[in-house]
Order: sequence, then C-alpha cells, then structure tokens
Amino acid sequence: MFVGHYGVSYAAKAQTPRVPLWVWFIAVQWLDVVWSLLVLLGIEKMRVVPGFTEANAYELYYMPYTHSLPGALALSLVLGVIVAAVTPGARGKVVGWVAAAAFSHWVFDLIVHTPDLPLYDDSAKVGLGLWRHVALSFPLELIILVTGAWLYARAATFAGARGRGIYWGFVALLAVAQVYGNFGPPPSSPANMGMTALFFYALLAVLAGVVERVAVKT
Repeated sequence: MFVGHYGVSYAAKAQTPRVPLWVWFIAVQWLDVVWSLLVLLGIEKMRVVPGFTEANAYELYYMPYTHSLPGALALSLVLGVIVAAVTPGARGKVVGWVAAAAFSHWVFDLIVHTPDLPLYDDSAKVGLGLWRHVALSFPLELIILVTGAWLYARAATFAGARGRGIYWGFVALLAVAQVYGNFGPPPSSPANMGMTALFFYALLAVLAGVVERVAVKT
C-alpha cells in the first residue's frame, strides 16, 4: 500500500493535534523508510519483476527486520518513544498513537501484499494479495486516503477558502502519486527503488508540513 497509509496520517492528526502532520506522514511509512535503507545496504532484499502483480513489480522476498510481525511491532514502538520524547504534554498518549499509526502500515500491507510478511524471522509468511487485482487495490487506496483526509478536515480550522483549497489540492496530488505508483514504469533496480522511495517519503512529508502551515490555523 502507498497513499492509503496517509489516510491514517490524517485520522491520527485529528486525534493528536499537537503532533505535526509531517510527523504522521513519516510515521505511517516508517517501516518502509527503514526498509528502503536496509535494501540500499543489501540487508533486506527484493527483486523487480515486471508483471509480478497487476499493481506493481515488487517481489519482496526477504524482509525479516522491517516487515515481520515482531520487527514491525518493535520499530513502531521505537518511533513512538522517539516522537514522544520531543513532544510536550501527555507523552503516553503520543507513544500509543504514533506506534499505532506506524504499525498500521503492517496491517494495511497484510491486505495488499502477496504472502511476503513473516510472522516471525523469515518464516510463516502472510499476505492477502490484493495487489494481484489493481481494480480492487487502487480504489481501496483512494478510499482510505480520502476518508482519513475528510476526518481531519472536519476537525481542522482552515485559513479560509484558499487554505481549504490548498489542503484538498494536496490530497489530490497524493491520489495522482498513487496513479503513478500503480501504472507508471517500474524501478530499474532494488537500489533505485530504495532511493526513489526515500525521496518520495521525504518530499511528501515536507509538503505535508508546508500545507499544514499555510492552510490550517493553529
């Protein structure tokens, strides 16, 4: 899953307003941020196989640290503690929400991945495989994204009509990114995939911070 994860960002932001939106954008992709780094280091492994599924060309055959169930839980908790340490207020709540947002990545991946998510180590791999049917996975991504964005829009106070337009324009940009992710050309190599993923996760987090600053009153 790609932009569907950002629907969780918006929903979580509505519940914990003092944590910036860009942090939530990192949180929901945290497992993939670490995964991208480990792919670049040759520690976790993937293959680019055109046509592997209808939605993408990723054969994700070795992810025991970031996408195993214990690894995902541990990484999610670590991020929750890090964010809470630099966030004033009720830190226990921040740990819980950030860790839950980060772990939601694994839960949503379970729906779309082929069986490549280990329940432990590199064994007992699970995945419901919705990526095999892009006519189902693509609208699901957009539904989750828009639902989360709508929940946040209900709780936010926008800087007039212009602010609301900027906000929903950014949501539309995320939808366009999903179109490219599903129907654009595949990466040329695992290293290219890792670098591209890190670039887009960073770019979208920066844009989320800018949009929140100019579109939403604090």
